[in-house]
Amino acid sequence: MASGENAGGTISEADFVAAHDKLRADTAIQFDMPAIKPPEPPPQWLVNLFKAIAPYMEYIAWGLLIAAGLALLYVVARHLLENGLPFARRAAKTVEHVEPEWRPEAGPARQLLREADALAAAGRYAEAVHLLLYRSIEEIERRRPHLVRPAFTSRDIAAADGLPGETRRVFSRIAAVVERSLFGGSDVDADGWQAARAAYEDFALPQAWR
Repeated sequence: MASGENAGGTISEADFVAAHDKLRADTAIQFDMPAIKPPEPPPQWLVNLFKAIAPYMEYIAWGLLIAAGLALLYVVARHLLENGLPFARRAAKTVEHVEPEWRPEAGPARQLLREADALAAAGRYAEAVHLLLYRSIEEIERRRPHLVRPAFTSRDIAAADGLPGETRRVFSRIAAVVERSLFGGSDVDADGWQAARAAYEDFALPQAWR
């Protein structure tokens, strides 16, 4: 039987005291909790200030809320003044994209029609229509120098943003006749020529302008 133990397996008081002293001597174990330092009271001037404004806290809170709302309104108003109203910007943008209508000069236009009519009278309808198309493209390039690009087809030109509405309509009619002959597998006939001629006349001559 181990020393200090009785038959019941209990430890003697002397052994308990020795074990306790050994445990207390172990520096790795902390037995004493550090003292908690109470927070320092606020300065008296702050206490006095709080007591003075306490009856008015509700008004102060409302004042701060109103001030925050006014600051927000100022920021929004300044942004709108600097950048304009959204609906005004949309209207201005719409106005900017409305291109003024234009047409070729009447003298050169009549001369072109005489040349095309001569080709059509000889049965060369496709050449006559192509002549109207090419001269129309030249006129567009003169009016809008950066609109026509080398890779553009007549359909691309007709869909370009820089063309005014009436100009786009009559140019599309001429281009449609040419495309039918190029991609539809049929030659330009007299009806196709007359449709293209009427379209160019609408485009070029004031009396045909609708």
